[in-house]
Amino acid sequence: MSGLGLVVVYTARLTECVDFYRGLGLRFAAERHGTGPEHYAAELADGTVLELYPARPGRETGALRLGLSIDGADGVRLLTDPDGRTVEVRAAS
Repeated sequence: MSGLGLVVVYTARLTECVDFYRGLGLRFAAERHGTGPEHYAAELADGTVLELYPARPGRETGALRLGLSIDGADGVRLLTDPDGRTVEVRAAS
């Protein structure tokens, strides 16, 4: 079986993005691996992990469209996160 397991988004607006995605119902935990930067990770219902990392030179996520299936979502909505990325939210099946 194949599938997507990890999505890492680098953002200059880490706190705002964590708050935005938490507002959609994702549960983030702060993490740090070794001497790396503190970042946030949430596991989606299908096991995919979404991580939000602080951006630094050469590591910024530009234009990106994310599609998330969220428990309790109503229909399909197109939202914009604090970095201007389009986020499609639909009800989880």
